[in-house]
Amino acid sequence: MSYRLGVDVGGTNTDAVIVSPDGSVVAKVKRPVTDDVVTSIRIAVREVLSASGRSASDITHAMLGTTQVTNAIIERRNLNRVGVVRIGAPATLAIPPLTSWPDDLRRAVDQESLVVRGGFEFDGREIAALDLHAVADFVDRVRADISVLAVSSVFSPVNADHELAVLDLVGTRWPDLPVSLSSEIGSIGLLERENATVLNAAVTNVARRAASAFRDAVEQAGVHAELFLTQNDGTLMTLDYAMRYPILTVACGLTNSMRGAAYLSGVTEAVVIDVGGTSTDVGVIRNGFPRESSMAVEVGGVRTNFRMPDLISLGLGGGSLVKGDPSSVSVGPRSLGHRLVLEGRSFGGGTLTFTDVANAVGAARIGTHRPEVDTDLAQRAYARGIAMVEESIDRIKTSAQDVPLVAVGGGSALLPDRLEGVTQVRRPEHYDVANAIGAAIAKVSGRTDRVYALEGRQREDVLAEAQTLAEAEAVRAGADPDRLEVVQVEEIPLAYMPGNATRVRVVVVGPLAAPKPTLG
Repeated sequence: MSYRLGVDVGGTNTDAVIVSPDGSVVAKVKRPVTDDVVTSIRIAVREVLSASGRSASDITHAMLGTTQVTNAIIERRNLNRVGVVRIGAPATLAIPPLTSWPDDLRRAVDQESLVVRGGFEFDGREIAALDLHAVADFVDRVRADISVLAVSSVFSPVNADHELAVLDLVGTRWPDLPVSLSSEIGSIGLLERENATVLNAAVTNVARRAASAFRDAVEQAGVHAELFLTQNDGTLMTLDYAMRYPILTVACGLTNSMRGAAYLSGVTEAVVIDVGGTSTDVGVIRNGFPRESSMAVEVGGVRTNFRMPDLISLGLGGGSLVKGDPSSVSVGPRSLGHRLVLEGRSFGGGTLTFTDVANAVGAARIGTHRPEVDTDLAQRAYARGIAMVEESIDRIKTSAQDVPLVAVGGGSALLPDRLEGVTQVRRPEHYDVANAIGAAIAKVSGRTDRVYALEGRQREDVLAEAQTLAEAEAVRAGADPDRLEVVQVEEIPLAYMPGNATRVRVVVVGPLAAPKPTLG
């Protein structure tokens, strides 16, 4: 039998589930995160296997959602030193690479940058010949000081030939040097796409360590399965694919929860709220998948344009600290995190948290102790937290009409059954581990986001080409090539460009390909 293991490592808990071939949840566990991620995952996997009564050999696929890449960027820790090559001189010399980056992040990442002649027009015509000699001299000079190279070119999503030429050069002369290409990561808009590419390069080692930790933890638990990481559109990617595009794991925790919420509730159009121990995330599902942001998104203070879910994050969770008196109470953003079960009043500790005030006002029954909290303070603190949630729901909606809401995450038990702007609050069965379930049931995606000049071409031929590229990307990420389906086709005319230019976005999803047979 083919069972799936889903694991999600959050800021407070590590959740693990086992899902049967028919999609039902066989077993689930939720355990506090440990300082050692391998230990945290290993304990969760062993416990969920024990609870399921299944053998480790029954697990054929294992999926991990992790915040390690996101945390590395936010904390400016364990980042690669990056050599940055921009192809586009002289037109792009006015703003040097990484100009808008926070100083501390730039110092942690940027070794040196180069801007060379080359690049393309919006319709794929070459602006100038690529100066490969300058690129070779640059890499020769900085090779000892960098561990990865980030390459971006003007309009490379339309024509990536110059970026690919640099990739071929590096592969020939420095085959051990990883290269990130902007044409494979971001969309139209050179500076934002370049930023995303440099971030992708900077987290290469972090992603490798996360993948290695996952592999070690699963194998130590006796599981030998095909391994996948979740990405931030609610789908999966193989470990090899994730090593090339680790930036796509940013914000994958919420998208796992959103996919899990849609799967568990059967609702495909709704607002989803995921309440954890440290934070609350609010997003929207359309056709059962996370709504993608149409705006440039900041990651760690850096403006980027690679695909990201449209979400709002709050410093509000079950472990959020409650401070002040009834006249000036504050909730969060600081949190006890995984220490909630040790230090929160509802668990016998002395620190006042949002869980404690929810218990005190009768909105929840969580913990081992009845917390002693001033009634006025508890009511005002709880009302403050709920007001933060309702404001976020109002901001994420695209109309004034009330909408259905699916509440997931262990902390969602603290929310009331009625909220402003919501028709109905649904908490499906297994809502507390929706993130791990979302990872376990996820499909694989591929996408195209390019500008095409339609002048002299048939629209149908352009759409077919974009779909073919998206399908190839999905298969490369691990999808079954015979079971692909198109879930999004979007055409955006670009009136400011000649040649009847149109931006075409196509998204294709498919189930995982059958596991490879093992020998022995």
